[in-house]
Amino acid sequence: MKKDLTPPRPLTHWQMPHLHRCMGVPNLIPITDPNDLRIVGYAQIRERDLVGRDGLFVAEGEVVVRALARASLTRPVSLLLAEKRVAGLSSMIQALDPEIPVYVAGQAVMDAVVGFPIHRGVLALGRRREILSATRLLADVPSRAIVLVLCGITNHDNMGGLFRNAAAFGVNAVLVDADCCDPLYRKAIRVSVGAVLNVPFARLRRDEDVMAHLTLGRIEPLALSPAGGVELSRLRPQMRSAVLLGAEGPGLPQALLDQATTLRIPMAAGFDSLNVATTAGIVLHHLKYGAAEAV
Repeated sequence: MKKDLTPPRPLTHWQMPHLHRCMGVPNLIPITDPNDLRIVGYAQIRERDLVGRDGLFVAEGEVVVRALARASLTRPVSLLLAEKRVAGLSSMIQALDPEIPVYVAGQAVMDAVVGFPIHRGVLALGRRREILSATRLLADVPSRAIVLVLCGITNHDNMGGLFRNAAAFGVNAVLVDADCCDPLYRKAIRVSVGAVLNVPFARLRRDEDVMAHLTLGRIEPLALSPAGGVELSRLRPQMRSAVLLGAEGPGLPQALLDQATTLRIPMAAGFDSLNVATTAGIVLHHLKYGAAEAV
């Protein structure tokens, strides 16, 4: 007999009580009206990205929402799932605090809520558990540590890539200056595959001196520049190092370069720049695994 390849029909809100009993999940809440005030935090998320969410942020996609569910630095406030995604996420839902509401909607309703076709069908609202100052953040780094300092990073893809590298290479803390975009912007979180939710970071006030913080913490500043004085492969870093990175194009302010050990990454003739996230990956890998072999 020929196998039926027709995809299963999505569950309707009338079937939700049955779903509760089968899965033993008491906190599933059917949503049939896109204007339901309980999900107002998810409404028109692209526009809300621009104006903020009163301390909340949106996590998008299964990988990121799973990261949020187990993160120590952030916590989920609620979830909004397409009906078709519920069964596959049942173990995560069951592990949540039962007080965290999980809203479930048909695809058409979910699309109407967020303002565009959201094919992933998995969203969550989250909140940072604690807003750390730079002083507090650096006070907690261990005796051997790597700190990442980001200056003027306004591209959300780059911000997400930088945090992904920070997580991959064991960065202990990230400082972002007042000109950087928000690491908890939805796209930055997604590009970081949830790393932003687990790497400790603090935002500097415009009047804060990052070099003063590094000096107080006995952290060696290492600034990347095409004209850097030290080739990366020859660097022997101190126990505590901070990698300073600026935006592509303008780079780091001269005032910071003047106070740091400047590094360069050798490249093929005629080329002198890399994407800032790529640069970070190369430098952080060297500090984590290659510095002992420097000559």
